[in-house]
Amino acid sequence: MAVSISAVRSGWRRAFVSATSCNNDQDSWADAIPERLTLRFGAIALHVLHDLKQLDIDPAAQGIDVVIAGHSHKPLHEKRNGVLYLNPGSAGPRRFKLPIGVGLLHIEGRQVRAKLITLEV
Repeated sequence: MAVSISAVRSGWRRAFVSATSCNNDQDSWADAIPERLTLRFGAIALHVLHDLKQLDIDPAAQGIDVVIAGHSHKPLHEKRNGVLYLNPGSAGPRRFKLPIGVGLLHIEGRQVRAKLITLEV
């Protein structure tokens, strides 16, 4: 699915935004940004971190439903041991010939649907 960048921008006006730090966050302002965080949306738990290789918990054992990471910029949407792993890719400048895109989660009760969206730029 491809959408225009203006459609994504209009959606951000209504979005809840949380952030984790990444390997490029070196200045003092980044000290206040966590390296990982767990968020709850109703019955669903999301664990967010920059690099999936730094995942140091067993998400299934911790009751995590979705793990979101992005370091590689390579889109990922797969389920392992009942946990959804999502890398939305990168909505910034193109990296490594990978598509420019974002991820969308739809949470309803205990159901989670994820979609990777390629942006036309």
